[in-house]
Amino acid sequence: MTVVVVTLASATRMKHVANQLRFVRQVAPDAGHVVVWLDETPAPDVPALAGVTTLHVPPGPDGLRLAAGRNRGADAAVGHGATLIVFLDADCVPGPDLFRHYEQAALDHPGALLSGPVTYLPEGFVLGTGEGLEGATAPHAARPAPPAGTTLVAGAADYPLFWSLSFAVTPDAWARLGGFDERYEGYGGEDTDFAFTARSLDVPLVWVGGAHAYHQYHPTSSPPWRHLSDVVRNGGLFAERWGEWPMGGWLDAFERAGAVRRAADGGWTLVEGAAVPS
Repeated sequence: MTVVVVTLASATRMKHVANQLRFVRQVAPDAGHVVVWLDETPAPDVPALAGVTTLHVPPGPDGLRLAAGRNRGADAAVGHGATLIVFLDADCVPGPDLFRHYEQAALDHPGALLSGPVTYLPEGFVLGTGEGLEGATAPHAARPAPPAGTTLVAGAADYPLFWSLSFAVTPDAWARLGGFDERYEGYGGEDTDFAFTARSLDVPLVWVGGAHAYHQYHPTSSPPWRHLSDVVRNGGLFAERWGEWPMGGWLDAFERAGAVRRAADGGWTLVEGAAVPS
């Protein structure tokens, strides 16, 4: 297969992206790589991005355009002759067998949406050239992680578990799915919307054992306070389309803190003047 990796990036993640590019070259030297730069200004001219196709998708009125960025990246991957498009979050590096297992799963499940397990690396973990990754492997417990070399077809109730940190599709599957809904801007919702689209089209979601990705550490907050407005806005867009709200755990936490409230129609709205942690 001709594999092309698509990554969304910004200046705040340059070090993590550089590690990803290094690991992709190490474990899949023949793979292509498309980096979609989401900042106001285009990607910098730095050695780490040498030989990489870079695209510029600047922010929209409501923030970073992750959905549009993935769509542009996939279009470029197809233009480069990809027969398998692998999407990796900017913070993720591929395990040594990620591409091999995605390629085999694409052959075994033609037309499917493929999702591999992701391990969150602890603070202070030194990537080096990959030594220690096997011992650190601990896939996120909230999502299936079948044994290496096996796959698991998701049931209808499992589609909300899809996430965009690491997934793969063939160009035919991508065309059938129609890409991400570009009305989503800022943080949250667009990947669950993509999964619900897959379910509505009877596109199988397949968990791919052994296609490990490793998420490099960076500080986070839960709930994601700096994305409060995005979560409410994008959640409302999702609810208009699918009749339910995503990101329920975060919304419940925001409600307990007095930052959002239930509207008369059962949705969520921001509480004007509420104190929001910095």
